[in-house]
Amino acid sequence: MSKKTALYDRHVKSGGRMVKFAGFEMPLAYQNGIMSETKRVRSTAGLFDVSHMGEIEITGRAALEFLNKIITNDAANLEEFQVQYACMCYPDGGIVDDLLVYRLPEKYLLVVNAANTVNDLEWILDCKLGFGGTVSIEDTSDRVSQLALQGPDSQRILDKLVDFDLEKMRYYHSQYGKVSGKEVLVSRTGYTGEDGFEIYSNRNDATLLWDAILEAGSECEIEPVALGARDLLRLEMGYCLYGNDIDETTSPLEAGLGWVTKLNKDEFVGKDSLVKQKVGGIRRRLVPFELKGRAIARTGYPILSEGRKVGDVTSGNFSPSVEKSVGMGYVELGCETEGTRVQIDVRGEPVEGVIVKSPFVKSTSLKR
Repeated sequence: MSKKTALYDRHVKSGGRMVKFAGFEMPLAYQNGIMSETKRVRSTAGLFDVSHMGEIEITGRAALEFLNKIITNDAANLEEFQVQYACMCYPDGGIVDDLLVYRLPEKYLLVVNAANTVNDLEWILDCKLGFGGTVSIEDTSDRVSQLALQGPDSQRILDKLVDFDLEKMRYYHSQYGKVSGKEVLVSRTGYTGEDGFEIYSNRNDATLLWDAILEAGSECEIEPVALGARDLLRLEMGYCLYGNDIDETTSPLEAGLGWVTKLNKDEFVGKDSLVKQKVGGIRRRLVPFELKGRAIARTGYPILSEGRKVGDVTSGNFSPSVEKSVGMGYVELGCETEGTRVQIDVRGEPVEGVIVKSPFVKSTSLKR
C-alpha cells in the first residue's frame, strides 16, 4: 500500500493528478499542467511537497569519521549549518545514491532520494559495522515533512513568515527558526536552479505551513507545483536524477560529479575503484544535448554518431524555458565534446542534435 504525505488532501483539493511514486501517492501535475508550473517557478515562485524524501540522522563521537567513510565529498569541510552535495558509492564505484549532507549542532542530517531510503538505510547500517556505539543512525523520515519554495520571489514570500533574516542566509546554508510560529529547519537549497528554500518541519505542521506559504505568495501568483515540473526544472539545469542519469552502474566520474568526489581524502567506500578509473580514464561521459524540432528524447533512446550507436539517452523533455527539446545521456569518449553533432533514434527516426554546455537555462535568481 502506498504512503501518503501529510498534504495528500491538499493535493487532491487543488486538482492534483495523483500517481504512485517511490512508494507514495504524489501529484504528477495540477490543473494548469507541467509546462505552466515550470514557467511559474522560473518567473515568480512555486511550492512543492517533497515530504517523500528520506531523512537519516547520524550522531555520536565518531559521526564525522563514519560519514566521511560513506560519502564521496569531505564533510570535514562543513561549517555548522552548512549543506553539502555528495554521493554514496559501492566498492566498485557505482552510485548508491546522491544526497544532501547537513552539519547541524550535535548531528549530521542526510537527505536522500525517496525511492532509495530503505536501501540507503540498510547500506549505511552495513557500513556502520566496526563503529559500535560510537555512531548512532536514525531514520526520521516518517516524522518529517519537507516543503520546497522555489523561484525568484521565494525570499520575498518567506520573509513574511519567518522570525529571522533570510538575506543573511547564504546558498547551501541552513538555520533553525520559526515559519508561521512553527519550529523548522530552513535551508537555501533546491532542485530547480532558482533561488529558494527547503523547509523541514514536524509532519503535523505541514498543512499549516503549506497554507501559510500559498497565502503569503498570492500576490506573486504562487502555485503548487508537482513532480512533473520538478523533473523538468532539474533537467533544464542539467541536474542528475537517480534512477535515470545515475545509478549503481554509473560512477560519479562518468556522471560529471568529480567535483563532489574528493579522491585526496582518507579512505571511503568506492575510493580505490574511482582512483583506478581516474588513472585509467573513463570510457563514457554524461552529456547534455539539444534536438532540432519538438521531438522528445525519451529514456533509453539510442544516441548515434554517423549512423553508429555511441550511447543512450537518460533524460529528455521539451523545455518551455528555452523552447527547445533537451536531454542528457551517456556517450563514449570522443563524442562528448561541446558542439559534437549526434542523432537521437526516436522510434526508428534519426533526429539531429548537438552536444551543448550545461545548464540549458541560465538562472539569474540563484544567490551563490
